[in-house]
Amino acid sequence: MTSPLDEEADARAVIVGVGLIGGSIALALREQGWHVSGVDADEARLHEALDRGILDGIGDDPHASLFVVATPAGAVVETAHDLLRRHPADDVLVTDVAGIKAAICSSIEDPRFIGGHPMAGSEQAGLEGARADLFVGASWVLTPGPSTPPGPYARLAGVLKSMGAQPLALEASDHDRLVAHVSHVPHLVAASLMNQASDAAEDDTALLQLAAGGFRDMTRIAAGQPGIWPDVCVENAAAILEALDALTEQLSDVRKALSSGDRTTILRVLERASQARQALPGGATDPGKLAQVRIPVPDEPGVIARVASAASDLGVSMLDLEIAHSIEGDRGVLIVVVAEDQAEPYAEALRSQGFICSTQEL
Repeated sequence: MTSPLDEEADARAVIVGVGLIGGSIALALREQGWHVSGVDADEARLHEALDRGILDGIGDDPHASLFVVATPAGAVVETAHDLLRRHPADDVLVTDVAGIKAAICSSIEDPRFIGGHPMAGSEQAGLEGARADLFVGASWVLTPGPSTPPGPYARLAGVLKSMGAQPLALEASDHDRLVAHVSHVPHLVAASLMNQASDAAEDDTALLQLAAGGFRDMTRIAAGQPGIWPDVCVENAAAILEALDALTEQLSDVRKALSSGDRTTILRVLERASQARQALPGGATDPGKLAQVRIPVPDEPGVIARVASAASDLGVSMLDLEIAHSIEGDRGVLIVVVAEDQAEPYAEALRSQGFICSTQEL
């Protein structure tokens, strides 16, 4: 499979920050025929990546069309601005992989930058955990802004799909609010559970030897790389605190039930959780239950952000998005794939904003 950026004779990319995620992106791109160079503050890591076949070269590449910033979140804005300044070509795309988006995207207004966050990871840190298939089947959030034209978004989404990922467009603020619940708070909870058990093990040395599958599953993510989390937690503190407050309230209810011996409430909590866990999406949506929403749009900045915002407001997952250009060149049709039962409500929301759109079952 080739991606839209592979139309060039020699598709070239630069990864800034060659760790677990950056190294995995490099491997995935190289499998698609890209020439990938790496930039990292750690020279030894760069040479290791070169020796391992993760990179084709070291240093900046003046001919690259894609730049991926895989640094800690606190360094993304400065790094992205530097790349955009040094590579002024209109066809350059810069993206990042940080776990926060609002603070970053609001600081980079260049239409050639599109924020991103792959929802994938590993307990292994650094190059040892880098894998070409790390993103296969994983959601990869993209956060187009008011200045993002449809064309560059579709190009970047095509690259991600060629790596096996499932691009998902969200507003940056919605991304931060949602990942606080499903990523940031779970990581903090796992760390707290692990630290609590470790403290208790100081008095009862057999405790950690009793840690079975359930405890290991719940605390697995605590083994991840700690260094990336302070920036994420501080930048997304408001959303994380809100999610922690909600969790604290639920734990308080459980505590009250335990204190009063309320078996009914305890059972209800566990049954509800069991049903919700079993209902989690496990993979790609059944192709027989998908639909296209076709939206004629001008090829101008802001369109993708409006379409993504309408989907986010309704809780609609944009499972795929592509743009079909018209022969006139200044207009096109956005083709958004959503779950069949969400297609018409989503289309109605778009129509209320002035879009003319149609739906079609797949």
